[in-house]
Amino acid sequence: MTPFFNGDSNLTDLACSAGKKRLSLKLGLSFFLFGLINNVLYVIILSAALDLVPPSTPKGIIAFCNIAPALIVKLGWPYFLKGRIRYARRIVACCALSFIGMLVVAFHESLYSRLLGICLASFSSGLGEMTFLQLSTTYSRSVGGRSVGYFASGTGAAGVVGAFMWWELRGLGVSTGVGISAVLPFILPLAYFFLLPRPAAFIHQSSSASYTLVPADDLETEIDDAQDDVESRVEPKVTVRLSAADKWRLVKPMLLKYMLPLFCVYTLEYTINQGVAPTLLFPVPSHGLISKIIHSTRDYYPLWQLVYQTTVFFSRSSISLGLKTLPAHLLPAPAIIQFVILLLLVFESAIGLLPEDREAGNIFLVFILISIEGVCGGLAYVNVFYCINQEQPDPSSTHNPDVIKQEREFKIGSIGFADSSGILLASILAVPTELELCRAQVTRGKYLCQGL
Repeated sequence: MTPFFNGDSNLTDLACSAGKKRLSLKLGLSFFLFGLINNVLYVIILSAALDLVPPSTPKGIIAFCNIAPALIVKLGWPYFLKGRIRYARRIVACCALSFIGMLVVAFHESLYSRLLGICLASFSSGLGEMTFLQLSTTYSRSVGGRSVGYFASGTGAAGVVGAFMWWELRGLGVSTGVGISAVLPFILPLAYFFLLPRPAAFIHQSSSASYTLVPADDLETEIDDAQDDVESRVEPKVTVRLSAADKWRLVKPMLLKYMLPLFCVYTLEYTINQGVAPTLLFPVPSHGLISKIIHSTRDYYPLWQLVYQTTVFFSRSSISLGLKTLPAHLLPAPAIIQFVILLLLVFESAIGLLPEDREAGNIFLVFILISIEGVCGGLAYVNVFYCINQEQPDPSSTHNPDVIKQEREFKIGSIGFADSSGILLASILAVPTELELCRAQVTRGKYLCQGL
């Protein structure tokens, strides 16, 4: 007997499946671009530090101006903001601030003007990162979790793309090179308005007109604004806002669970990158594969940074690649491993883990340790924000959807200052660390750090 075949039903199923794939692709590409573009200017500025300030100016001032404004945003904005987040306005503002900041850096040669431009771009980057992570909470938990994974993957790619871009653009000079990079922020509003599916699209995927390209929050905002005058004449408008007590109640359980592990990972990670890695120097190899890469002792530090950025990218992409997430109780593990790596690399720099006649072994060992460092840093970032995105709402607020929405946005937005404050602390610790390690090398007759 020939089985019954419902052609219309099968065609509908195929159309629904194709629609789901298109939605997932648009969602993933949107959040990947958000992470990539939001962070790539930060990397370009750090990569261009030598070209942006006079030789007599400490390069650490670039790192400070590149992180301090972002830290201020992440520390203050979630706690002082009240009411609904206007995502469209924020993203347009981030684009404008980044564009203006990079133009100031590009076309003003005075040190203070360039530092001001870097501060504007940093402020925009900090606000952007917080905004896009909060945007992920406007979706269902399964979709929001994927959004966090794609965003984290984009931020990881920013390290590799930013360093490569400046390597290619630096030959054009600061004005042209930085000026060209100033157009990148315009990708953010374009992706937001014309690529990103709205949250409702993932609920009503079977409808042929299930979504528009403008996220739902903005459509709701337009409707609310249009009805404000009418409503105000009928009855007072009720606005839901989290109080300071509400926010402290939400923050308290996250201090040890999420913030401390993220703070420790970033403090250790950037202390290694800024304070220890510059002293991990060896004689220039004369044979083997490494001799094709290293042509002078100045090549070691860029190599370590490339290894670090590459492994961070892959580990931050773990969720978007379909790998399992870390359970909440294992979130401190990357920080513990980072601490062990820091000790090993400090020991290698100051004393040497292997005899000096085995330099190839030392180089390979450092390569492995920095790779693990990058993996730990990337896993800590993506898993902390993923876990926060997936948390269930407070039972006391489940009766009010607006309160639930604002609590989710606040929680994921309030975490960001932990990594930024860790980077800032590391920039302070890195200077004496590098000086002491170089002094220890000179004491044992290794003078490579003095020749940089």
